[in-house]
Amino acid sequence: MAALLLVAGALGLPVNDLFRYGLLAVSTVVILRGAIVLEACAWLTAFAVVLAAMAGALLMPAPKIEEGHNVFIVDGRGGALEQGLPADAFRAMLAEFDQTYPPEKRCRKDSGGCWRDAMPDRTFATSADALLDRAQMSRRVTGIGFSDAVWLRLGAINEKQYNWYGASDIQRGKRQPWWNVWQPWQVTVPYFVMYRFPAEFVGSVLCWQGRVLWEGANETFVRWNHILPACRPIESGDAGRRVIGMSIGAPLSMSLEANATVQMRRLIAPGLALIGVAAVLLLLVRWEKRDLALPFVLLVLSLAVVVLNDASFIWGVRPFDGGDDGLFYEGVGRQIAQYLRAGEWAKALEGGESVYFYGGPGLRYFRAIEQFMFGDTFYAYLSLMLALPFVVFLAFRRFFSPRVALGFTLMFIAIPVGALFGTSFFNYAKWAARGFADPAAAALFIGGFVLLLGPTTNGPSPRFAPAFATGLLFALALWIRPNLAPAAGILLGGAGLAALWQRQVWRVAGLCLGFLPVLGMALHNYYFGGVFVLFSSNATIAEALPMPPSAWIAMFGEIVRFDFGGEQIRRGLLQIGRWLAGPSESFIMIPLHAAAIAVLVRVAFMRGCDGWLRLTALALLAQHPVALFYLSADRYYYLQWFITMLVCMVWLRDEGLALLRARSPRTMEWLEANPLTRWLSTVLDWWAAFTGVVPKR
Repeated sequence: MAALLLVAGALGLPVNDLFRYGLLAVSTVVILRGAIVLEACAWLTAFAVVLAAMAGALLMPAPKIEEGHNVFIVDGRGGALEQGLPADAFRAMLAEFDQTYPPEKRCRKDSGGCWRDAMPDRTFATSADALLDRAQMSRRVTGIGFSDAVWLRLGAINEKQYNWYGASDIQRGKRQPWWNVWQPWQVTVPYFVMYRFPAEFVGSVLCWQGRVLWEGANETFVRWNHILPACRPIESGDAGRRVIGMSIGAPLSMSLEANATVQMRRLIAPGLALIGVAAVLLLLVRWEKRDLALPFVLLVLSLAVVVLNDASFIWGVRPFDGGDDGLFYEGVGRQIAQYLRAGEWAKALEGGESVYFYGGPGLRYFRAIEQFMFGDTFYAYLSLMLALPFVVFLAFRRFFSPRVALGFTLMFIAIPVGALFGTSFFNYAKWAARGFADPAAAALFIGGFVLLLGPTTNGPSPRFAPAFATGLLFALALWIRPNLAPAAGILLGGAGLAALWQRQVWRVAGLCLGFLPVLGMALHNYYFGGVFVLFSSNATIAEALPMPPSAWIAMFGEIVRFDFGGEQIRRGLLQIGRWLAGPSESFIMIPLHAAAIAVLVRVAFMRGCDGWLRLTALALLAQHPVALFYLSADRYYYLQWFITMLVCMVWLRDEGLALLRARSPRTMEWLEANPLTRWLSTVLDWWAAFTGVVPKR
């Protein structure tokens, strides 16, 4: 942890560009896989180098441009935009807005999702990039280069009040065709961006395509409309004056070719960051190339899947879909971050709701922390997704050989058909890019699950620290998705009883204290709302609970009366079908998933089996019935079906294949002799040797 803090110090906060995030990711892998040097001299030297790098970045900063941006929507009076923008510029933008969105054709205020319900409440939106800075407008930047608002990283488009959908004539954005990998989103929200260039940028060249207002004398603006890309030099008279780009009914792209002096000074900060990070890794960490092969292979493959799914996850800010949970969590997270910046701790802790309603209360706070650490990016959530294949490998490694665990992990990352059992990384990446809570909860839960079971069949460590981390990871997973409570309760309860039986007092204490923060949800609801709600109040609404216990009782009443055409029987069978359809949401998979449930029952009560595997099966048998009452959307149940698959694979190895060999030996002989089987085995051997999982032959 201390080494990672030194790396963070060398990089500086927020880490909101791909170069520094790449350094952070590489450093994290090397530090976690390597051995930390404990020599005082090495630590003092590394600390001195990092401190010098930080001082150099403060004393020799690159010249910065003041940037102000915001959504531009006006209905009637101009409000904060009219009051804060230069009059000439505001009139020009208003004329463009009224031409694009004529007043007589605008959506009705009383229609759901209409943009006219909320206007900008300040001239310039607050950027997460400036939470730790004192920008005069939105933020300060060292360069300009964007093709639309996604690449501009216009975080304001995801503020909660801009929740437009349905019949709204202004939409948030639209997905580009699937082949447009690098620019998967087009922002359709009207916006503007204003720059004020200091004298250091004289001699630079500003290029753009679209409409730009360039300030002249007496706060008047010259209007430039470049249908094709064109450029204009920044002259001495432009220093301190404003340049406004507007995207209202027409796209906007801008780039800056800085003068030689500015370009040289812009290299200082990343160069010093690189030196600081290199000092930490070279002085404080000892590693072998062989130990880094597997992590970097998983990292590269995971990044490839993320990029193919939604590249804006890595180098832009996509517009979350109107009406989606992702927009709510991001929007409230932005509010929390601003409250924290202003020192309004009570409002920050309240989290936008006196009583939690949205099902993942913790994700809004995660988003707020993300903004302090990574600015207007999604790098914190990206980091969780990149960590997911690692914890998945460790989960497989707990029950299988390294070679087999690697094969299953590669299948998890690279084969989308794994969604049949909730095992495709692509699906987790998809929902994470949309800002939903489920993938984050899965990554945290599997991390806690791996620590709970321990690395080998000997069980977990009896020490306090691993037990505390286990409980904390489960608590954080429940903060993000409370519907995981049954499985978490069984796993932690069983682990606690086992620790008590073995008189591992420190492990029991660690599990309890680590899990204690889960009570924070109930405490929040009682303190701010005056009611006792354990997690969130939406657990009892009809939209989320299509089959409450009363409906099941009514269904059994119809069965007793032999009313097999009754409405409740139909609803119950449909709910069971949706549950057993699994993440694929295909009724074709019902027989397979029903067999998997039978395997869970078998494993839970099978003598001579790994006790931790039996506990896992019991936890899943407690978790699966949740789907009999609540909505059966695929993302809700990825995790439980993934762990179900894990249990089934262990059973198949220990008992299932032996049964198949006894009842159908020819089938086993065909599988073992099949050319495809041998080819897959050869490929897996190569991968295992390449990544260092097994020694080369």
